[in-house]
Amino acid sequence: MSIMSYNGGALVAMVGKNCVAIASDKRLGVQLMTVSTEFPKMYQATEKSYVGFAGLATDSQTLSERLRFKINMYRLREEREIEPKTLSNMISSTLYEKRFGPYFVEPVVAGLNKKNEPFICVMDVIGCLNEADDFVVSGTSSQSLYGMCESLWEPDLEPEDLFETISQALLNSIDRDCLSGWGALVHIITPERVITRTLKGRQD
Repeated sequence: MSIMSYNGGALVAMVGKNCVAIASDKRLGVQLMTVSTEFPKMYQATEKSYVGFAGLATDSQTLSERLRFKINMYRLREEREIEPKTLSNMISSTLYEKRFGPYFVEPVVAGLNKKNEPFICVMDVIGCLNEADDFVVSGTSSQSLYGMCESLWEPDLEPEDLFETISQALLNSIDRDCLSGWGALVHIITPERVITRTLKGRQD
């Protein structure tokens, strides 16, 4: 078994009309044994941006703490909030620093910039950026997520429609993957607020 699928997990981010959504499952496993059903995979970087980590759970926790430090230092030095694109480059360079003994995580960044334009991207373990204007996926159920997202996603979705689309895509994908599941967490980022909802999935 690959180290990337050791703990399992699924992540997806989608673009809507002046809004963006990011969602993950809640399972933490050790191969086929479930350890926790309330494991956080997404972290709030700023008011309007979130970072999610799929891959090895210990590395995702380590990297999230390193990033919290770097984001706080950026805020102190620059006296402003970090933009999602800048954040993704910061994560990319942090991963590339450790390319000879990498963090086994594939991060997903989703957020709105200062003009409230949506931004999403995904990276590999050494920080190669892949920006998209529709959706990005990461984790053990990424193949089924691609299929579901390509079927359901449409341009210019309103926040409620985007929530329904990302929820259906994630829930139906994790049902086809034994290493992820046990419900999901969805964040919808709009210019006014962040809406967080918990989804109940199959409990097996």
